[in-house]
Amino acid sequence: MKLKLLRLTLAFSAFAWGVSLFGVFASWSAAQAVFQELGAGNINHDPMLDYWLRMAASLFSLVGALFLVLALRPLQHRAIIPWFGGFMLVEGIVLLVQGLRLRLSPIRFVADTLACLGAGAAILYLSRGAFPPTATTEH
Repeated sequence: MKLKLLRLTLAFSAFAWGVSLFGVFASWSAAQAVFQELGAGNINHDPMLDYWLRMAASLFSLVGALFLVLALRPLQHRAIIPWFGGFMLVEGIVLLVQGLRLRLSPIRFVADTLACLGAGAAILYLSRGAFPPTATTEH
């Protein structure tokens, strides 16, 4: 049961990070519309900001791909799964601290923060009991 819940949590994390793939391929105007929906003001096109958007979006998408690999083959990658749980916890703390520091409306950062903190804690908890000591094959 814990292995199934772990896989589900890893798949959730893959989706949460992988949704950023939109930013790799979206036009600047489409990306700007999403930014405004999320609370940003008008952002004029700047080639450097456009570049950073693509860089960050592709990195986030690759993190999502790594979580997907872990979700699909958790027994094969069981040694690094707790590291990814820790990664999510650290990211959640960064998001929480920065959201508070910047005095953002909670609606702007709470979902990301809770997703990282919740998934990170779940991954760490579930990874401890999901693998039998002699686990060598996928189920």
